[in-house]
Amino acid sequence: MELYNLSHWHVLAVDDEPDSLEVLTEVLEMNGANVRAALGGQEALNAIQDYRPTLIITDLSMPGIDGYALLRKIRAAEAVAKTPVIALTAHAMMGDKEMIIGAGFDGYITKPLRIDTLIGKIFENVPSLKPS
Repeated sequence: MELYNLSHWHVLAVDDEPDSLEVLTEVLEMNGANVRAALGGQEALNAIQDYRPTLIITDLSMPGIDGYALLRKIRAAEAVAKTPVIALTAHAMMGDKEMIIGAGFDGYITKPLRIDTLIGKIFENVPSLKPS
């Protein structure tokens, strides 16, 4: 597995499943990213009050504030409105990707997470984040 120097990244990782959130956080930190983990949409909204991520990765299916509602609130918050947001989901049926991108997400990564391909998938979804 190739490691990258992502020390300039500040990532808000959002998932209501602690195990999934831990894997996501560990892979990002292994590559040097500064990660703030949020267990659900409300924690994520609280985090963006004082944390300015360069990337947000969020699960879609969460109780309370799901990924779609979170995206709408992020896009309405001036300080983080232009931050790339990648959906993380187990929904991988035909048409799901188009629906997710159509909702305004910058990208789409399916679960289960694969530690060997996660960073590459992020680069595919948001090419501007790839180190030169």
